[in-house]
Amino acid sequence: MSQIKVEIVNKSNNPNPTYQTFGSSGMDIQAYLPEKSVVIYPGKTAKIPTGLYFSLPFGYEFQVRPRSGLAAKSSITVINTPGTVDDDYRGEVCVLLINHGNEAFYVQSGDRIAQLVLQQVPKAELIPVKDLDDTKRGSGGFGSTGIT
Repeated sequence: MSQIKVEIVNKSNNPNPTYQTFGSSGMDIQAYLPEKSVVIYPGKTAKIPTGLYFSLPFGYEFQVRPRSGLAAKSSITVINTPGTVDDDYRGEVCVLLINHGNEAFYVQSGDRIAQLVLQQVPKAELIPVKDLDDTKRGSGGFGSTGIT
């Protein structure tokens, strides 16, 4: 397994993100709320700080993804899934959570709220053309291939 070195500054009192199992694709990240917990009411969102700052290698991103356990048990997910941490961003990583449930959800400092997945991101070179090639699907989108 190859590993990519990523520099981290952790200003929280939580441990650095870790892979929970050998086969995990994402590292769990925790909320950093030194002042007080945050309540996310049904249908509402909250920006949760982590106290984490990264320097990613050029051509890589961290994708901020939901934790399946939070979604299954509490209907809490990341609203802009996947969130992107660009290789030139040096600010604090925050997580935008939304409550799709029927009850208020309390986020405490140290709660595992999301996961980071490192992805290589090739850059696109856009080539202007007059027309695009034809395909069977054509311009059909948004359900054009059916649901079953």
